[in-house]
This record gives sequence, structure tokens and C-alpha cells, in this order.
Amino acid sequence: MEKFVLIAEDDPALLKLITAIVEGEGYFVAPARDGKEAYKALRSDANIVLAIVDVLMPYIEGTQLVKFMQSDERLRSIPVIMMTGEKSVRTGSAALSSGAAAFLTKPFSTDQLRNTMRTLVGRVGQAS
Repeated sequence: MEKFVLIAEDDPALLKLITAIVEGEGYFVAPARDGKEAYKALRSDANIVLAIVDVLMPYIEGTQLVKFMQSDERLRSIPVIMMTGEKSVRTGSAALSSGAAAFLTKPFSTDQLRNTMRTLVGRVGQAS
């Protein structure tokens, strides 16, 4: 069964970069350019195994999206990596207290994202 990673990011260049990293790990990508698209993707039947969500997005912010996921039985088990360009400790703690499993500050390295993904969901093709 195909495994999808939801990427919710409103910056097209960053969305493209993260997509390349995720696909390099063997996952399919469910891209979302804003919180509404991310919400729709989560409501679909896609086999989403991980969500990478920007904190500041149009329509629905990342922390609101994660709180929604935490309130839904089916979505609660999906680990979330929150990311933001803000350097504030408060933003990081708000992301984690909303239910995110990890928090990355932009700019982050390819290795940081790859290692965080592997920690949360492993690699596709590995026996689990």
C-alpha cells in the first residue's frame, strides 16, 4: 500500500524542496499550499503516515490543523512535524503543545528533516 506524507507549505520553493526530500525517502506526497487544502487532504482516504506542516499558512494555521487532527480518532495517530521561520521559543512550544511530534526551525537542513522523518515513521521498504 502506498504511503503518503502530507506537506502543508505555502512557499512554492520550500514545498518543492520538501517534496524532493520526502520522495527521496520512498514516500508519495500529498501537497497542500494552505491550511484548507491540508484539511481536505486529511479528510480524504489517502494513507497519510506523516504530516509536515508550516505554522503560518493562509486560511487555517498549522497549530489549528494539528489540534483538529488530535480531535479526530483516525488522524490522531499521524505524527506531525511542524516548521516555521519564526525563531521564538514560544512558537516551538505552542507547536508541540498543540500535538506536534517534532518542531523544525527554517531554514533546516535536508539531514535534519530526513532524520526527523526516519525517527517518526522509519523508511519505506524497511520491515516494521
